[in-house]
Amino acid sequence: MYNIKEAFYSLQGEGAHAGRPALFCRFTGCNLWSGKEQHRSTAECTFCDTDFVGTDGQNGGRFKTASDLLKHLDTLWPTNKSHKYIVFTGGEPALQLDEALILEAKKRGYTLAIETNGTLPLPKGIDWICVSPKTSKPLVVNQGNELKLVFPQSHLPPSDFEHLAFDHFYLQAMDQAALPNDQQRVDSPQAQTLRYCLQNPQWRLSLQTHKMLGID
Repeated sequence: MYNIKEAFYSLQGEGAHAGRPALFCRFTGCNLWSGKEQHRSTAECTFCDTDFVGTDGQNGGRFKTASDLLKHLDTLWPTNKSHKYIVFTGGEPALQLDEALILEAKKRGYTLAIETNGTLPLPKGIDWICVSPKTSKPLVVNQGNELKLVFPQSHLPPSDFEHLAFDHFYLQAMDQAALPNDQQRVDSPQAQTLRYCLQNPQWRLSLQTHKMLGID
């Protein structure tokens, strides 16, 4: 059984593939936060800006098999168009993404990406691995294509990750709207992120262009 909060076709808004048409499949559930506001302050990740609770989102639902889910997702890709690209996200997609789903997506011609917090092992066959650390626990996924760190996180300095085997290193300014009022900063996350990238050129700035454009 696969539990999907939402699925939609849009442009990738962040990181190395920003601007690329993509099919997004958002799984329900996360291992760092329940998704309920009453648990946010005590969660391992307190600043998430995404709703991943339940299956009531756009094109969401419960699917018994990998074939059932991919048949559903495939209807969202433009008819008879190639360059199929799917991003599995969450919540934490590693809780549900498995080899059966990967094989079914490959069979239908998709290139697969995952956006994960890196604390759980990944199945084989994923084409693009983006890790976004959210906890001080050691990363289980410590290599991949893209490391995208939300910045600033006082317990996660970028220097802790610079030695890891990733092709790209991105800093993404924390969304102020995701922070409680008492944690919002005078020196904005955007200003801090820009300054850090200029001082540490291993890191590139990742903008959330989908929010700028007003799209999903």
